[in-house]
Amino acid sequence: MSRITYVNGRYVPSREACVSVEDRGYQFADGVYEVCEVFGGALIDEDRHLERLRRSLAELKIEEPVSKAALRTILREIRARNRLRNGYLYIQATRGVAHRDHPFPDPPTRASLVVAAKSIPPEKGEAAARAGVKVTSAPDLRWKRVDIKSIALLPNVLARQAAKEKGAYEAWLIDDDGLVSEGAASNAWIVDARGVVVTRQLGHSILPGITRTTLIELIAAEGLTFEERKFSLDEALAAREAFITGATTLVMPVVDIDGKPIGDGRPGPVALKLRGLFHDFAAHSN
Repeated sequence: MSRITYVNGRYVPSREACVSVEDRGYQFADGVYEVCEVFGGALIDEDRHLERLRRSLAELKIEEPVSKAALRTILREIRARNRLRNGYLYIQATRGVAHRDHPFPDPPTRASLVVAAKSIPPEKGEAAARAGVKVTSAPDLRWKRVDIKSIALLPNVLARQAAKEKGAYEAWLIDDDGLVSEGAASNAWIVDARGVVVTRQLGHSILPGITRTTLIELIAAEGLTFEERKFSLDEALAAREAFITGATTLVMPVVDIDGKPIGDGRPGPVALKLRGLFHDFAAHSN
């Protein structure tokens, strides 16, 4: 994933980076992760990402592997050692290494921490945004606490693979009431028939996206009408625009859902405007 990776106190060549086969992340998906964008060498919305990481760890009763200050230092060291200008930093923390047993280790083990980097040219995302992306719908088969950014992502993987096999970029997950939860790896948005920007309200059924949070503030600053509420797939199909958000996608226009065009089948003006303003509005950390 990167040339140099941090693993439990050591900076090592990525090809040599490894954890024990008894790490509970490997055996039970007993861990959490974060993805923080790096743009122009700056960490985007770093404080919010670290706060969400802290919350996810607390929800799973995993001790923080290092202090917040130490983690900030590690992030910058990985950024520097990988000469990362544009892309993302990946943080993963698990409950650590212990003899395989479902209950938490007693006494507790030290949490494991991995930090890696990946370079992504901004032009790649910009080209996708100019064209817009396709989305398919799939049943939401995930566990009931997806507000925790857990590494247990098999239903997401299967949904994304099914979307890929249909020539789509993302899958929108549909709950038991026929309403859109979110994307398999993103939050889901529409601009409804009235011109209102809509995304599902927070709860256990969606991830509190960092890009989502910042975008809501940007929408308010721009004076756009906004609602946090559930919406159906049918409403999405009848919407003026649709888009997804995430740390690696930013604001990505959706032009097709299940083979049906959204609006005029081209990226909409609201999504493109918000994408164009996002980096100027988000918090940058050197």
